[in-house]
Amino acid sequence: MIITRTPFRISFFGGGTDYPGWYREHGGAVLSTSIDKYCYISCRRLPPFFDHKHRIVYSLIENVKHNDEIQHPAVRAVLNWANVAEGLEIHHDGDLPARSGLGSSSSFTVGLLNALQALQGRMTNKDELASDAIHIEQNLIGENVGSQDQVSAAFGGFNRIEFHTNDTFDVAPLILPQQRQQELRQHLMLCFTGFSRIASEVAKSKIDNLKNREKELKLMRAMVDEAIALLQDGREPIESFGRLLDASWHYKRSLSERVSTPEIDEIYNAAMDAGAIGGKILGAGGGGFLLLFAKPEKQAAIRERLDKLIHVPFNFEDSGSRVVLYQPNGL
Repeated sequence: MIITRTPFRISFFGGGTDYPGWYREHGGAVLSTSIDKYCYISCRRLPPFFDHKHRIVYSLIENVKHNDEIQHPAVRAVLNWANVAEGLEIHHDGDLPARSGLGSSSSFTVGLLNALQALQGRMTNKDELASDAIHIEQNLIGENVGSQDQVSAAFGGFNRIEFHTNDTFDVAPLILPQQRQQELRQHLMLCFTGFSRIASEVAKSKIDNLKNREKELKLMRAMVDEAIALLQDGREPIESFGRLLDASWHYKRSLSERVSTPEIDEIYNAAMDAGAIGGKILGAGGGGFLLLFAKPEKQAAIRERLDKLIHVPFNFEDSGSRVVLYQPNGL
């Protein structure tokens, strides 16, 4: 039995510049952090006593005889890519719902890759894990996804991730005094809008519009370094980060009419009216989790105003995808 634990992520700035259709021409950069909410994948060899070869358990239960019968696109693609011949039982559990803007699908892919490598007696490095997940999601499954989620899930931590025109990337951990990082964390709120969406469909509408939004995307990338500079400058009030988030959200909304909805705009405006300084819908947009930035003394009023939403406490984390149980010969 192998169990992996892979974090979800919050992306602050630069989202959109991590699509291959953008960074292969212009380069890209994002500022993001992994959080202490996780995807768990358990994987074991299946004894040959069953009618089925593989058993995959997530929101559905699949018992199949061949890889190509698997409905779950990531499981099917990963098993075929890894040339898995032996029967496996794979279980997925997540702390937060899928299709919510926290990179959950990439956390699943990274966690499954990590588990399969461990089952085969291999210890993979974070670069390889992220690169393989990007290849599987973008090239084999054909998802309209960027490249930041896989990197955040594999590496963990609070990072500036740069994407180069040759498809390579660099991960630079953000160096901050612990007090400053804690100050930032205390100003952040995470709440679930209740709307889920197919991120790939929203992302496609953004990708199709990239060439018409060069100015906005270049400004959004510049905000990555602007945000880092203000966080590292102890004289700069932390509220400046929130105002930058608000400006970035308005740029992000312009990338596609599907990024926001009247319902999301209503929630965001209500939060701002109750005292929030800034925020954004996480991930591709269209639903999922809303990140808000507000002074701690204003947060109770915001929670009361948004009392129909689920508010999720969280902390930053820096472990990335980890094998938390390694018993390859069974329990």
